Amino acid sequence: MASLRRRVRAACAEAGILVEDRARLVLAVTLLAEPVLDRGGRVGLEAAVAGGVLTLGVRLPEPVSRLRAGALPQPGLATEDGSVTWQLVTGDRPIPVPADDDRASRQEMLALTSRADTLAREQRDLRDELAETNSGVLAMYVELEQRDEQLRHAHARIFQELEDALRPPPPAVPGLELGVRYSPTEPDSPTGGDLYDWFVLPDGRLHVTLVDAVGHGVASTRDALTVTHAIRTLALEGHPFQDLIAHTSRTLATIAPDLMATALLARIDPVTGHTRLANGGHPEPVLADASGGTRLLRPPVVGRGVGFPAPGSPCLVDVDLVPGATLLLYTDGLVESRKDITEGQDRLLEVARTHADHPAATLPREIVTRMHDIVVHADDTVLLAIRRPADPRLRT
Repeated sequence: MASLRRRVRAACAEAGILVEDRARLVLAVTLLAEPVLDRGGRVGLEAAVAGGVLTLGVRLPEPVSRLRAGALPQPGLATEDGSVTWQLVTGDRPIPVPADDDRASRQEMLALTSRADTLAREQRDLRDELAETNSGVLAMYVELEQRDEQLRHAHARIFQELEDALRPPPPAVPGLELGVRYSPTEPDSPTGGDLYDWFVLPDGRLHVTLVDAVGHGVASTRDALTVTHAIRTLALEGHPFQDLIAHTSRTLATIAPDLMATALLARIDPVTGHTRLANGGHPEPVLADASGGTRLLRPPVVGRGVGFPAPGSPCLVDVDLVPGATLLLYTDGLVESRKDITEGQDRLLEVARTHADHPAATLPREIVTRMHDIVVHADDTVLLAIRRPADPRLRT
């Protein structure tokens, strides 16, 4: 699938296709091809430029209905032989595409979110104008609201696909078991500011970043992406772990002066289990040890997040993840569903203790379900589980 996306992007780059159009085309091809590739099928791709038009075609094992092809993020034309084609007007010159797939995906999502912001502003302005007209236009206003609702659902579906693509799956780390659960505020909520990133450093340690950006909707998603990308870059450049949050805040101060986000960082050695935590204004992680005990990992001095006054993590928390122990990292939506974060953290300690025998891959889903049995205050939720298995054979 990654190779197919790169070929689509390369064709768009050579033809000078705008980033927004390229994003919709990449997503449309993904929605058609991914199920086929997951089943072991084959997907063909052809692209040609002639007469100022890029023609791109995908050949699938089975025909696609015209209705489905027309409902794609970038509507296409389906034929009976299993092909779907798109035609886009070429630009004046090539438009480069980032070589890194993650950067290309982020660029495409930012283009779509920027367009969505523009559409939202235009729709608000139009509604204000219609509200000031006479009662004879009221019927038109109602119809516009209905179309606006349809558009919001369509955007939500597209943004959810993009967010899923930007939420990295658990990396393969010998000696550790990983699990994740993301629960949006609303089932059709398009985006949110709770994002995470995890990757293996050159020395074999696992780095985890969990961010909760202040705000709502696509703006908070953009801010969270900006923070996670900056932290990843600084971490891979070798900057000291303790300085990453403060360094990120200084770096982004001139680029995004209004950005504010809490951040929690973890650095875990899968061989020894030694774990370091840097907390910038984030809810404290939970450690569930092998004997069934649970506790919050509070730093002696509470740090502050990116964009806050005096940002950083002045005190790190060091803990040994012994065989059989599990580390839980989460955003505040997990413990504030009943509006009392202290009561929520007490419940989390109990739920983590009673469900410690669940596999790490399914533990986050089980905990989120239990914690959200009563929801008075809804908020986006991310829960990451990192376990050092007790069975030595699983740590090799």
